[in-house]
Amino acid sequence: MQTRKPPTHPLWRLLPLIQVHASKFWGGMSLIILGRLLEAGMPLLLGTAIDSLNRGVPNLLWPAVAILILMCARYTSFSFGRRFVRQVGVEVAFDLRQKLYWHLQLQGPRFFARFTTGDLMARAINDLQLIRMMIGLGSRLLFVLGASGIIAFGVMLTLSYKLSLMLLPLMPVIGFFGWLIARQIFVQSTLVQEGFSELSAQVQENLNGIRTIQTHSQEEREIARLEAKSGDYADTFLRLMFHNSALTSTMLVMTGAATLIIVGYGGSLVMSGEVTIGTFTAFLFYLGMMLSPVKEGGVIVTLFQRAASATERIYEILDHEPEIRDADDAAPLDAVGGEIMIKDLSYQHAGQKKTTQNWPALNNISMTIKRGQTVAVLGRIGSGKSTLLRLLVRLLDPAPGTVYLDGRDIRMLPLSQIRQEIAFVPQDPFLFADELGQNITYDNPDRNNEAVWNAAKIADLGETINTFPSKLETEVGERGVTLSGGQKQRTSLARGLIRGAPVLLLDDCFSAVDTETEEKILSRLRSLRDGLTTVLVSHRVSTAQHADRIVMLDRGEIVESGTHAELMAAGGAYAELARLQSRRDALKSDLEAQNAVPGENLPEDAS
Repeated sequence: MQTRKPPTHPLWRLLPLIQVHASKFWGGMSLIILGRLLEAGMPLLLGTAIDSLNRGVPNLLWPAVAILILMCARYTSFSFGRRFVRQVGVEVAFDLRQKLYWHLQLQGPRFFARFTTGDLMARAINDLQLIRMMIGLGSRLLFVLGASGIIAFGVMLTLSYKLSLMLLPLMPVIGFFGWLIARQIFVQSTLVQEGFSELSAQVQENLNGIRTIQTHSQEEREIARLEAKSGDYADTFLRLMFHNSALTSTMLVMTGAATLIIVGYGGSLVMSGEVTIGTFTAFLFYLGMMLSPVKEGGVIVTLFQRAASATERIYEILDHEPEIRDADDAAPLDAVGGEIMIKDLSYQHAGQKKTTQNWPALNNISMTIKRGQTVAVLGRIGSGKSTLLRLLVRLLDPAPGTVYLDGRDIRMLPLSQIRQEIAFVPQDPFLFADELGQNITYDNPDRNNEAVWNAAKIADLGETINTFPSKLETEVGERGVTLSGGQKQRTSLARGLIRGAPVLLLDDCFSAVDTETEEKILSRLRSLRDGLTTVLVSHRVSTAQHADRIVMLDRGEIVESGTHAELMAAGGAYAELARLQSRRDALKSDLEAQNAVPGENLPEDAS
């Protein structure tokens, strides 16, 4: 799977997203910096008032009024500026979340085999939250405190260049220690977020498998596993907090040393008369403004470093090119008739090596399915039946020139058209935590109830729905937990049938229903699909015998092909399967009959 080469630093990759909201971002920053400029005027007014008191000529009214005006203006400027910058953080996180979610929709099986659901959820929630905080809070702190330091140092130079120059030797020392600890924070932040992903993955897996856990009485074991994983995550997070605290403490020591130097040297300048008390007081206020970025350095560095590792993790996903995607020159068919042609189709799953004991999923498959035909595909487990259907709908990607739809290589058709015109009903149905009717009309919720009931009737689900108090509005729960296996399969079947697609692929979707129900569905299906192409995978001869053609697969190869009568006459694998299933059904009927007779097979003295 190819990945794009990223820039040097992860945070640079966020700039295009921020530039979309540049006017709001820089407008907010400008208002915040304006607020700092207004704040910078207050110490000068305070120093003037102190000097007037020291001279015995008190003049406090106009400085007090001016400070009050500056405070009101500063408050207004800060309030709007912070709001704008926070909005940018929320909007960038929204844009990135949409981009990430859209990208996930395009990924194939290899991608989801590598990244677990819990990991992806952690990236989409926790990592994006860190990016939002960096933009909405971290960037604001960086720009505001940085502007404060520059403004304050500029005014300090005008008040006393001697005091100002005393601070310069400390700046490289502060920068070096900050850089040294920041590197550790980045590494530890990545470990924390990876730990959160692992924790989320385990919780998600346990919740999905809660029935298995309960039936095997493994609750205590799973709780212990989660406790160990949670403990590891807590330890990793504490190490991050240790580095953050070390950085904050170092910065406080540095600012304390700077303040001590200024107070000592500044006091001597006041005593010698070089600096007035008012000027020295104002200087100390500006010193606090200039050192505020240093004091908040731990917070700023932690926000940026955690966001950097989060951005790196987000773009690890976004850099994965979808393994199945539209060709550059893909063009849709004007209309889909439903003829499928397969030529020398072979497929081997990723990581699978061809050996004498391990054959490919499919090997040199060739056949033509004419428009309106019903073709049944049979074979034992692992013979390649499901793989074949997934290749037809491009959930797996066939080699170029091996699968054609109406004479066009399906790799040259848009994925959207393939999956719209070919309805695929999988063996393992997935139902959303929604109403039953909404699950049936998933591809088009605007369908009327008549269409829903017709599809449900054909799938032999109508009578079942009528037994529910809320009918089509019945909530089925997560993954259809309130329904039985057969009900879920028939709901999934109704969802595929309602589309009326030119091609319908049924991947053993009758395995959870009884033979009698299956016969009802098939009889209705033949009428519904008259003139439309249908390919169905099954293990039952009873399902396949009514198809126009039957294909037997074994070890990824076609071993037999023909009608039911032709294959029975040939006496091959299909005929043997039919005899075995017929014998099994007869034995089952005998057992049911015996169980239905009171006292059957009981000892003579049993009464």
